[in-house]
Amino acid sequence: MIGRLTLSDFRNHADALILPDHAFILLTGDNGAGKTNILEAVSMLAPGRGLRGASLSAMARQDGAGGFGIAADVDGVVLGTGINPGAPERRQVRIGGVTSSANALADHLSITWLTPAMDRLFLDSPGGRRRFLDRLTLALHPGHAAHSARYEAAMRARNRLLSDVRRADPAWLGALEAQMNEHGTALAAARADMVSHLNAMLTDQPDAPFARPLVAIAADDDAGEPLDSRLARERRRDAAAGRTLSGPHRHDLSVIHAAKRQAAALCSTGEQKALLLSILLAHAALIAGHRGQPPVLLLDEVAAHLDPLRRTALFDRLAATGGQIWMTGTESSLFSDLSSATRLTVTAGHVFSSAT
Repeated sequence: MIGRLTLSDFRNHADALILPDHAFILLTGDNGAGKTNILEAVSMLAPGRGLRGASLSAMARQDGAGGFGIAADVDGVVLGTGINPGAPERRQVRIGGVTSSANALADHLSITWLTPAMDRLFLDSPGGRRRFLDRLTLALHPGHAAHSARYEAAMRARNRLLSDVRRADPAWLGALEAQMNEHGTALAAARADMVSHLNAMLTDQPDAPFARPLVAIAADDDAGEPLDSRLARERRRDAAAGRTLSGPHRHDLSVIHAAKRQAAALCSTGEQKALLLSILLAHAALIAGHRGQPPVLLLDEVAAHLDPLRRTALFDRLAATGGQIWMTGTESSLFSDLSSATRLTVTAGHVFSSAT
C-alpha cells in the first residue's frame, strides 16, 4: 500500500501531503476542487499516461514553473515521477532513489481504476477497450508494458518504411516484422492468460447485486500463421492503407452479460456500470492471489449512482480485496457506511483531514 503520497505543482495542487492510515482513502469536495487530480497522481505511479491519458505538460500546474513531481512510499521503497520545466514531455522516474524506467514501476505497484469517462467503455472505440484490457493485463504481468512499447516502436518504424514500399529494404522490414512477432506474441499470450484467469474468477461471482460478465478477446489473427509471415505477405496492403492492419494492436475486448447472454454494448447504462464493477472486483481478487499483493484501486465518483443496497455491497466487496482503495465523491454521506477510513476534504487544490 501507499504509506505516504506527496505532490508538487501537479494540476491544481501546489503541494499536498497525504498519509493514509486505513485501507480506504475517501476524498470529498465540490466539483473542480482537485479530487480526481489526486487519483490521477496515484495512477502516474504506474506505466503509461495515467487515468486521463493526458500529455505530461498538461499535468503541470498552470501557475507553476512548468514541471511537477509525485512521490510515494510503497512498503519502504520510494517511487517518484515527474517532469522538469525544460523538458515538459520527458518523464523522469526514480525508484529507491535510482533513475529507472516507467515500465519498472509495475514491479512495485499494481494500480487499476474506474472513472466516469469509462462508463461508455463498451460503446466507444476498440482502442479504449484495448487500453483497459492492457491495464488489467499489466497488473498480472508487469513485463507487459515493455513488450507493448517495443511492439509499438517496431510497428511505427515499419509503417514509415512502407510509406515508400518500392524503396524499402526487405531485410530491414523483415527484422522489424520479426520484432513485432516476438513482442506481439508475448502481448497476445499475456492478454489471453489474464482473460482466462479473470473468467475463472468471474464464474464464482453471483449474478447479483452486480451483473456477472463473460470476457473474451476479439481478434482476426490467423492462429495458424506466425505474425511476421502474415506481415510480410501484407506489406503492399498495409502500404496502401498507410498503417499495419494485422496484429495484436487490433485486438478488442468483448464482454457479455452472462445472465442475459447479451453484449455489454446492448445493455442499459446501469448494467454496463455493474459489469465494469464486476470485472474490477474479480480482477482485484485475481491479482491478490497471483502476485500476493492486491492492487491499489482508484474509483472516481463510483458510489454516486448506486442505490444503498449496491453501495453497501460494493464497499463489502472492496474491503474483501485486502487492497488500498482511493475513492472520490462530492458528498461525504455516500461513505457513511464505512466505519474505518482516511477521510479527506479537498478544496481548491488543498487537502484537509475530515472529521470521522
